[in-house]
Amino acid sequence: QLQASGGGLVQAGGSLRLSCAASGRTFRGYFMGWFRQAPGKERELVAAISWSGGVIYYAGSVKGRFTISIDNAKNTVYLQMNSLKPEDTAVYYCAAGPRLADKMRDIDYWGQGTLVTVSS
Repeated sequence: QLQASGGGLVQAGGSLRLSCAASGRTFRGYFMGWFRQAPGKERELVAAISWSGGVIYYAGSVKGRFTISIDNAKNTVYLQMNSLKPEDTAVYYCAAGPRLADKMRDIDYWGQGTLVTVSS
């Protein structure tokens, strides 16, 4: 089970930190990803990290502004979002999949979404 939290309303230029708590099974060997879906748009992979933390991916639109991290002891994945822009407004989902290929096309577990709204 994946439980996402931390969304909210923030002004442009502000910051938010999303959390994704994993429970119910071990996710060792999985890739943990943060996806987002804006109204009228397809869901896209924003950032991903291997459970070991050794492999990290960022979408070009967030590189340099977002940081993904993992706390294995707490079974929690974080997404620190800085310098937020109105175009970052979306529902953000955490997910777990067996591979990073094709922007984590294969997902075994989805968390519920958390809404991030960035006002201009």
